[in-house]
Amino acid sequence: MAAPVTRSRSILVLLGFLAATFLVAGVSTHFTIGAIPTWYAALAKPSSNPPDAVFGPVWTLLYTAMAVAAWLVWRHDEAVGRGRALAWFWRQLVFNFLWSFAFFGQHRIGFALIDIVVLELLILATTLAFFRIDRLAGWLFVPYLAWVAFATILNFAIWRLN
Repeated sequence: MAAPVTRSRSILVLLGFLAATFLVAGVSTHFTIGAIPTWYAALAKPSSNPPDAVFGPVWTLLYTAMAVAAWLVWRHDEAVGRGRALAWFWRQLVFNFLWSFAFFGQHRIGFALIDIVVLELLILATTLAFFRIDRLAGWLFVPYLAWVAFATILNFAIWRLN
């Protein structure tokens, strides 16, 4: 039997989800930050590529929304499929990290493209699973789904151009 969900426990779990998602963001930034002004700047990019300054704020909002969505699902401790939904969440988070490692850390654009396609499918599965448990949680994942779809197109274009 799970421990009762008290207000303080709920807040700690929310902080845990925020910490986990921002840990992924922070470690990913380790690979990204040095590559942007050097390797990434030298790549041919499509005209639809946003300015570099857009990515940080967008990802900050997306990581926050992801963590809050997972927390909302976690709060439904009796919901059928809760464990599966949260497992999808953790899987997509791993592939989110792997994309940064492959693309920026290893400069493997093609491998990153494969990863991001898998990531997009995992995000879709997570979004659908979240919708079944908590509608707001599902909606909080929709911008992430859309952004990664756009990022997939960019990754493909950069792969083709380089």
